Amino acid sequence: MDSKISKADDDLQKIREIKRLKSVEDKRTGSEVFDRLTLETLYKIAKQGHINLLKGAISTGKEANVFKGVDDEGNLVAVKIYRVSTSDFKKMQYYIQGDPRFNVNTSNKRQMINTWVMKEFRNLKRAEEAGVPVPHPIIAKNNVLVMEFIGDGDGTPSPLMRETEIDNPKKMVNEIIGTVVKLYNDAKIVHGDLSSFNILIKDNKPVIIDVSQAVVRDHPLALELLKRDIDNLIRDFKKIGIDVSIDEIKSKIMDA
Repeated sequence: MDSKISKADDDLQKIREIKRLKSVEDKRTGSEVFDRLTLETLYKIAKQGHINLLKGAISTGKEANVFKGVDDEGNLVAVKIYRVSTSDFKKMQYYIQGDPRFNVNTSNKRQMINTWVMKEFRNLKRAEEAGVPVPHPIIAKNNVLVMEFIGDGDGTPSPLMRETEIDNPKKMVNEIIGTVVKLYNDAKIVHGDLSSFNILIKDNKPVIIDVSQAVVRDHPLALELLKRDIDNLIRDFKKIGIDVSIDEIKSKIMDA
């Protein structure tokens, strides 16, 4: 057997036996998520101490699964793994092109995925530095992103806003608008897909997630995406009994 193949097989066995990285119960989904290159990437991240164990899926989607993990210090982390086989590359290209931070060969699918993951990592970092409540980004490598686990100490993930009964809707609306203001004016990015599907509620406060598609403020699509975010939020606010106008939100963003 070729020595390189043998070594790769040995490494994958180490992943399974030493680090105990577990896939989801469904074998088909597991094989889609944990292909050879992904396992090799997880092993490299594990050797750095960022993952010691994967404990199961927090969420599953068409393009990515998010798993609950534990690092070498026993801290809970969230591990987001993008699947090359099912990712929407046209969508990724739509958001990456025009972003001055990235220069990617759009015909190379693996490179596109890796750039998308790094884009999410950098967007999280910018948002966090601007004081926006987001998961703390830990490491991004190839198609894997490791970040702070948002949830209780016992490992229960925080629920999405759409799944939560909001105790004080008006306060929540003001806090969410405040995060959009900080994103736009301090982090200088636009989320692009902000809604109750991408807001977690932890300790009665919003935490913004899924910022992979977020664009910098001078991106050609920025204003169009900002309007979409505002329209989505207005619909979600109505569902919890709060009416806010487009002009009211815009004025808070632009006058900040």
